[in-house]
Amino acid sequence: MKTIDSSAELTAYLADIKAGGSTVAFVPTMGNLHAGHLSLVQQAKLRANIVVVSIFINPKQFGANEDLASYPRTLQEDLKQLDALQTDVVFTPNDKDIYPEGVQSHTVVTVPELTDVLCGASRPGHFDGVSTVVCKLLNVVKPDVALFGEKDLQQLLLIKKMVRDLAMGIEIVGIATARADDGLALSSRNGYLSADQRTKAPALYRELERVHEAITAGRRDFDTLCREAIQRLTKTGFTPDYIEVRRRSDLASAQAEDTEVAIFGAASLGSTRLIDNRQVDLSTASTR
Repeated sequence: MKTIDSSAELTAYLADIKAGGSTVAFVPTMGNLHAGHLSLVQQAKLRANIVVVSIFINPKQFGANEDLASYPRTLQEDLKQLDALQTDVVFTPNDKDIYPEGVQSHTVVTVPELTDVLCGASRPGHFDGVSTVVCKLLNVVKPDVALFGEKDLQQLLLIKKMVRDLAMGIEIVGIATARADDGLALSSRNGYLSADQRTKAPALYRELERVHEAITAGRRDFDTLCREAIQRLTKTGFTPDYIEVRRRSDLASAQAEDTEVAIFGAASLGSTRLIDNRQVDLSTASTR
């Protein structure tokens, strides 16, 4: 496993590899790796000759009162896990490498329409930070395929749109959310939960499942279903941000005639914000 911390060095190194005919798969992360990240790496190995994983805690996607300073940094353990999977290249840039003139002076990539709803409404500027750094990383790595988890479905959809709109010629693949045995979506932020909060945390996904079951049974009163789910979460001890049913194509509010929708949820336990979603395909009555 080769570790590189310079964008210029990585681009040059991968150019030589590609000149020999190898294909490249890319998995961007912010480190503190868990089984969900590792599943992305395993899937990447099936899709290309060379797998590149980046570890970069992106300051541009954190708000003023968010957890940038306390976000878990576990680089050495992350490298051990990636080495065990026989990852080919790990890219570990610092802020200066990604934002050479400073975060505030860097060009911003904005994906319209998908960024100001759901988490975008609650975290202004967050998705501009995501799209900017992902665009930069994709331009550095120039992969054939890049893999992202479906836990943050809004992020996945906006990255797909960005790549399509900017004609970047990269295949973007979403990989199903990795979950604990009790249904909780795996996340680096789960480590913030107290023992009591961790016991309560799976209730978010259970409520999304309950809404999903009602929809597949024929109900289309989406607002009522989501309002009831929020009420139940509140009684469980959550501070809900939203539960909403949206079209997957453009994140517009779902209508009764829509077939490809997703139930999105975000709620906090104490200071820990959890997100999750449940996709629904009503055209074939199949779900995932």
